Order: sequence, then C-alpha cells, then structure tokens
Amino acid sequence: MGASLPPKEANLFKLIVKSYETKQYKKGLKAADAILKKFPDHGETLSMKGLTLNCMDRKSEAYELVRIGLKNDLKSHVCWHVYGLLYRSDREYREAIKCYRNALRIDPDNIEILRDLSLLQAQMRDLSGFVETRQQLLTLKPNHRMNWIGFAVSHHLNSNALKAVEILEAYEGTLEDGYPPDNERCEHGEMLLYKISLLEECSLIERALEELHKKESRIVDKLDYKEQEVSLLVKLGHLGKGAELYRVLLSMNPDNYRYYQGLQKCLGLYAENAQYSLDEIERLDALYKSLAQKYSWSSAVKRIPLDFLQGDKFREAADNYIRPLLTKGVPSLFSDLSPLYDHPGKVSLINWYFGLNFEEFVGKEIVFLGLLTHWVQIFILETLIQADILEQLILELEQSVRTTGRYPGRVEKDPPSTLLWALFLLAQHYDRRGQYDMALSKIDEAIEHTPTVIDLYSAKSRVLKHAGDLPAAAALADEARCMDLADRYINSDCVKRMLQADQVPLADKTAVLFTKDGDQHNNLHDMQCMWYELASGESYFRQGDLGRALKKFLGVEKHYADITEDQFDFHSYCLRKMTLRAYVEMLKFQDRLHSHAYFHKAAVGAIRCYLKLYDSPLKSTSEEDDEMSKLPASQKKKLRQKQRKAEARAKKEAEGKNEESSTGGVSKSGKRNVKPVDPDPHGEKLLQVEDPMLEATKYLKLLQKNSPDSLETHLLSFEVNMRKQKILLAFQALKQLLRLNAEHPDSHRSLIKFFHKVGSMPAPVTDSEKLIWSVLEAERPMISQLQNKSLVEANKNFLEKHQDSLMHRAAVAEMLYALESDKKSEAIKLIEESTNNMVPKNEALGPVREWTLKDCITVNKLLETILGDPAAALRWKTRCAEYFPYSTYFEGKCSSAVPNSPYNQNGKANHTEGEQSADSIAVNGNLEAFKGLTVQSRS
Repeated sequence: MGASLPPKEANLFKLIVKSYETKQYKKGLKAADAILKKFPDHGETLSMKGLTLNCMDRKSEAYELVRIGLKNDLKSHVCWHVYGLLYRSDREYREAIKCYRNALRIDPDNIEILRDLSLLQAQMRDLSGFVETRQQLLTLKPNHRMNWIGFAVSHHLNSNALKAVEILEAYEGTLEDGYPPDNERCEHGEMLLYKISLLEECSLIERALEELHKKESRIVDKLDYKEQEVSLLVKLGHLGKGAELYRVLLSMNPDNYRYYQGLQKCLGLYAENAQYSLDEIERLDALYKSLAQKYSWSSAVKRIPLDFLQGDKFREAADNYIRPLLTKGVPSLFSDLSPLYDHPGKVSLINWYFGLNFEEFVGKEIVFLGLLTHWVQIFILETLIQADILEQLILELEQSVRTTGRYPGRVEKDPPSTLLWALFLLAQHYDRRGQYDMALSKIDEAIEHTPTVIDLYSAKSRVLKHAGDLPAAAALADEARCMDLADRYINSDCVKRMLQADQVPLADKTAVLFTKDGDQHNNLHDMQCMWYELASGESYFRQGDLGRALKKFLGVEKHYADITEDQFDFHSYCLRKMTLRAYVEMLKFQDRLHSHAYFHKAAVGAIRCYLKLYDSPLKSTSEEDDEMSKLPASQKKKLRQKQRKAEARAKKEAEGKNEESSTGGVSKSGKRNVKPVDPDPHGEKLLQVEDPMLEATKYLKLLQKNSPDSLETHLLSFEVNMRKQKILLAFQALKQLLRLNAEHPDSHRSLIKFFHKVGSMPAPVTDSEKLIWSVLEAERPMISQLQNKSLVEANKNFLEKHQDSLMHRAAVAEMLYALESDKKSEAIKLIEESTNNMVPKNEALGPVREWTLKDCITVNKLLETILGDPAAALRWKTRCAEYFPYSTYFEGKCSSAVPNSPYNQNGKANHTEGEQSADSIAVNGNLEAFKGLTVQSRS
C-alpha cells in the first residue's frame, strides 16, 4: 500500500487510509492532494481520493478518479479493492465481487479483502463461495474466534449442519480448560446453544440433550436453556419430564400461551383443529382449573378454556372471564373474544349442550331409527334457533347492570362505567354480525352515557366504515383524534379513515402532525410508514391519479429493497457478538421477505396501475394540441386558465418546500443538512414509461416467486400475459387459478375469456403458432369444466352449480355477454334475479344477509361499465340502498350522502378533493366543524 512512494508520501498515504476509516474526509483529501502534487499519476492515491469523495456525495468525481487510478496501476490490489468498495456503496454487489476477486488474484492472502468478499457472498447468497472464502480466512488466521464461527455458519447456511457441528467442536478443542472468562460467558453460551440447535436440526436429538446437560454450567441464558431442553424432551417422547418442565416454565411466566400449548401436547390433550372429545374436554377443564388456582392472576389461564369448553361450562367460564374485564373497563375485550366467532362448535346452545353436531353423529353407525329421527329434529331446531351464547350472556349482563346496577347474582353494586363497557362490547358484537343499526344504537347510547371516552368514537367510526359511510367514519375518527392530540395511534387511525374516504389532502395534513420538522412527507417515507403509503396509493388509484398511486406503491417496494440492504451490516456484527441463532433466523426471514402482505399489496397496486396505463395510455403533447385546436374559443380560454392556476399552485408548493428545507435543515451544531429535493413529487415521470407491461412484469415475477399460492398473483399474471399476447404464459396462469380454486368467479371468468380469445384468433401460420395450438388442443380435454362442452355450455353449468351466489351469477352474466353480445338483456336479468338470502355464517353468528357491500359495488360497476346499461345500474343501486342504508355509494337513507341524514356532518365529510384546509385540523383539541357530531342512531 503506497509502496512505490517515498517515505514522506507513504506516511501521507497511511494518513489518507486512517482518515477514511475515522471519517475525517477533509483531512484525507488534503493528504491526497499533497501526494498528487508530486505524483499526479499515482494510482492508489487517486483511488483513495475517489473513495473519500464518494463519502462526501461527489460520486461522479469519485468514479472518474478511481477509474483513472485503476488504469494507472492495474496490478494494484488496493485500486481493485477501492473499486469494489465504490460499487458496494451503490449496491452493485455483483460488480463489487468481481473487483474483489481481481484484487485477490494479485494478493490472495489479503485478510481484509477476503473478509469484505465473504460479506458480499453472504448478502448475495453465494453460499458455496461463502464457504470457500470463510475456509481461506480460517486457514490464514486460525487463532481468531470469528473465523471459526464464520466457517461453521457458512456450512450451516449451505445446508450442511453436521459439518458446522464438527467445526464448532474442533473450535472447542482449541480452548483452554478455564475458558470462557467472565466477560465472554454470554457469547460462549450463545455459541453452545447454537451448536445444540444444529444437532437438533440434524435429528441427533439424544446427542443434543446430552450436550445440553453437559454444558449447563456454561450457558448463561437459563430461560433459553429450559426451552431448548423441553423441546428436545418432547421430541424424544419423554412427555412426563416435558410436562414437569413446562410447569416450571409456567411458574416463570404464566401468561405465555406457548407453554400452555406445550403442556397440553405433553399430556396428550392438544388438537390442531381445536376439536376435542367430551372426555378430553373434561380433562382439559380439570387441568386449567388446577392451573387457575395456582396462577389466579394470569389472564391466559382463564382465556384458553373458552376455546374448548362447550355448553353451560363455556357460558360459566365466559361469564367469569368477561365480568371483571367489563368492570375494569378493558377496551380490547372484544378483540380478545373475536377468535371465538370462528369456532364451529360455538354455533348454538343445542350444539354446545350435546357436544356433537349432526354430521358427526350421522357418521357413526346408528342402529335405532328413533334415535336418528331425534337427532334430525335437533338439527332442524338448531338451524332455526341460532342461539348465540355470547350475545345472550352480554345482553343479560347489560340488562342487569342497566336495571339493578349490578351483575346477576351479585349483592354489591358495580361502578356506573360497567354499563358503558357492556354497551361498547355489544356494539362491537353487532358490528361483527353486520347488524349496523343495532351497533350504532348501542354505541350512541354509550356516548350519551359518557361522552368523554375516546374509544367510543373510534368504535362508532369503525361501524360506519363497515356500513359503507366512509366520510362520516372519517369525521368520527377526527372527533376522537381531537379529544387526545398527543395519541399517535388515534391520529393514525383517523388518517386511515380519511384515506379510505379519499380525503387525501386532509389525511396528509393530519399525518404530518406527528412527523419531524422539515420536509414532512419525506419524513413519512423515511420512517417507512408503509400502511400510510399503501392506503394513500389505493386512494389515489380509486381517484384515477395513477402517477401519485404509482409513487406510493413503488415507495413501499423501495422500503423492502432497503430492508434487504440493511442486513449487510449484520453479517459481521452477529458473528462478532455471537448472536448466531438470531442471525440465521434473520437470514431466513430475509429470504422470504417479499412474501410479506405489505409487499404483496404494493406489487399488486403497481401492476394494476400499469395495466390501467396500458389500457388507457396518456396522450402525447401533439394529440393534446390537436384536441385543444378543435375546442371552441371559450373552452380554450377556460382550459388555459386552469393550466396556469395548476402551474402557479405547483410553483408555490415547491417554493414552500424549499423554504421549509432551508429553515428546518439546520442542525444544533450549525451544519446545514439539506435533503435532496424529490424531482417527481407527483409521479408524472413514472407514467412516461415506454412499455407499461414490461414494468408490470418485473413486479409480477416477484409475486410469482414469493406468493405462488395467492389467487391474485395468477389472476394478474393472466391479465398481463393476455395483453402481451403470451398465450402459453397466460394458459399457465389459468391452470394455476384452476388448481387453487376452480370454483372462484375470477377463475371461471379467466377460463372463458382465454378460450374465447383463442377461438377468435386467426389460424396458426408459423411453426411457433402451430406448436402453441397443439399444446392447447392437447390440454383442453384435461380441463374438467370444458370436457365435451362448448364455452356457452360450460358457462351454463357453472351457473347451475352456483346459482345462489351473487358474484358467481355476475361472472356468468359477464361471460354470457362476452360470448353472445345479443344476450345483454338476459345477462342483466341473471344479475337482477339474484336473491339476498338470510344465511348463518360461522364468522358472524346468527342469520345475516348474504351479500356484502363490496360485492354489490362491484356488480354495480359491472352493470355501468362492461354491460353498459345505466338504467339497470340505477335499479341495482336503488335495490342495494335498502340493504345498505348507511352506504354513501348507494346513497342509502341513513348515509351522509343524503342531505337530511343524521350522519351528513353538515356536508363536511363529503369533501374528497382537498377542499378542507389545514385550519380544520385542531391543534388545541377543539374541532368546530364536528361539534354536533354525536347523534342518536336512526334505524
């Protein structure tokens, strides 16, 4: 390093390196300039100067200097190493690896370059290369602990856990008897636990348990020790010892649900589907009663029995669980109880009482016809009654507290707030069942009882959102926000409601109340506030603003790229700190990062934007000029005035942002921290893509790789490839749709669309076209829906199978119109003859109407756009307004869309185009616009 320089300049070169490592960049530049004054062509100095400039955000100069330096000294490992560091800083990892390998050809034993190369190989999951590099590092420096551990981890990541165990044991053989010293006990204990987890992964369970017991004194984390021990005991079948150890763990933490689950497994009382026999229920009940006596303060020991108890015992346990929480006033009680709504065994009193349902009983061999008749009668009666125990229980508690001021069977009076929380719980219960009139009645009564409880307004906001009145829901959420301006969660909940109501400007101004000074919206992006960006992007998409929508969706995608990048620093940190199990788990998490729900939503949103952009491309400047020339003079004048106003507004916003950045970009030390200005704040440049389908395909590939079991993934793949005329790829997506759910309306729609499109295409001419046709001809008979049937017949058969489902009928109607355009009236009749039946649902106990608001809106848009019948759409809208009286979309009689509705909020809630100003956002807790908001529900 700097070997060709005289001693004085060689020392200056060392100073450059030291300055770079200590981030004293100006000092390093000064030393570099001093060398270059005498030796202007010295390659290593030029490279180091470029690296220093790169850290000062002067990238173009940096790359130029490094390339010149490398050109002047191609045989310098320093120049190649610096070039690799430059690429690494720009996340060009593959290019950086090439540079490191060139450097190692010149200096194969350079530990620093080998270490940097190993980090990049771990980052890029070049696992075989990672093993090779870590082995070379261990060979060069075998007395360094980190090299042993790194070599073991590399083999583990390369699916060779047994080799990793051998390396760790070899490393332990090099240690002295008194090892570890006190300051390294934690790290050594972590290494031992990691080795035991490797043995467990290799299915060497007995050896792992023996090793664990042998090294007990050296393991500092005793909780992890016990959890690892009980895991090994259970796998070995030592369930008695496992149960004892789980009881020990419960004494340490009686609210850990995993310990209860493990204890049940050891006692043979655990079922994945939560279906237990009567004998198992009795044993579980006895177990939890004994645990409740021991851990009376634990909430878990009281809550878990509600999942398996039935009948009167369930009612008694639920009563004992709910009463103290209502008295105490726990707002999250309904969230705690909501999983019970999904239990099929909790449907009715009769079902609970007998402990068996009809289907189970019929499955047995029944000899006596009279007994069978008895159970048939019970089944019919069960269907008719639909008695909801939870509802009855809460209603009884509420009625008793309302009339007597105390719970049933209780002498002492309960606090007045008990009635409030009973009403609150009932409102959420009715909301879950879709009985919004009852829910609003109960929540309004609770607000009248105690108008100062914020949770009531938030709950009412949720009810109105579910009922379809999004503007009123946003107004209620804002009311709740103004009652506690210091609560970030309530502020975020309010922002979410505003975005759902498409009140984006007001939502933006509300969201930034909890951001730092300066460029507010960039702060939201810097904080990786993905829920906000997704909700905002969806709102922009609904409003047709594709540029801003894409901006938000691609912003979320960038967050995931940043999260992937963030793992880089942990490759060396975790090996140094010996957090090996957490490190391996983190790498596994990173490998499945793009399967996360938020990324899925962002990618789906981006693809839909590109699909819409492809279907309705932006007009070019010449086309816009031609259209303007055809307009009358008065309209031209209005259009130009509108354009001038938009330009002036954009200029004013830019000036305001510049002022904010200039005033807020000064730190306490006096240094100016100027953030880069976003060159495309409204996403206009994102819309100027030459091939939207090419961009959509990038995100589609990520979805296909990480969300292969999502119906939405293959539906988008079908849509994209049909537009690209990629017939075989579209057929592949169709087959995946049929594999996942052949009875889904979208799967049926895609099936008919595909073969209708193929049937209308010209006869194949080229060899490739003939090959495609031969594949389709061979595959079509294998599709059960189309065997010996025309598309029209397949469409009719699908209707016969699903004639009671609205969305299936809508899909059939759409395909009927696509196949036979002269049958438009018949297609519309199919939809209008649908009946909204009262049906019991497992997730919402009791009879509720089958149709959902979302489905009815989809059908209305189908009638308006694809079928193109405004009169039918109006008839549908009028019909749905009766089913959804609070819906603003259907202008129901109770919605804020109706001028005299009690939920109109004086028209304030209906502004969606940024008409609300920042003045409407309260900063002192008073929101004048919504003072008279709390009203009595109207049924």
